[in-house]
Amino acid sequence: MELSKRQIGQLQKIIETAQAILAEASKRSQQRKSIASASVPARKARARRSGKELAAFRKAVRAERKRGVPVAEIAERHKVSTTYIYQL
Repeated sequence: MELSKRQIGQLQKIIETAQAILAEASKRSQQRKSIASASVPARKARARRSGKELAAFRKAVRAERKRGVPVAEIAERHKVSTTYIYQL
């Protein structure tokens, strides 16, 4: 199969474009990795609340919700998921 000069030129443009896209994608993935690793704090071991402590925690969370504090803020402060806050 013989390719004309025009077809060869078009194929070279496609290759150059693909290489530019790949180079840009690799830069972005490296930036994401460095940002993600820098922003993720080290996790502590999970601590389970005892009966009295749990009752007090639930009461405090309900009071905060009634005051209109956003769920995301409460969850972040107490290091629990937003789903858990909604369940209470």
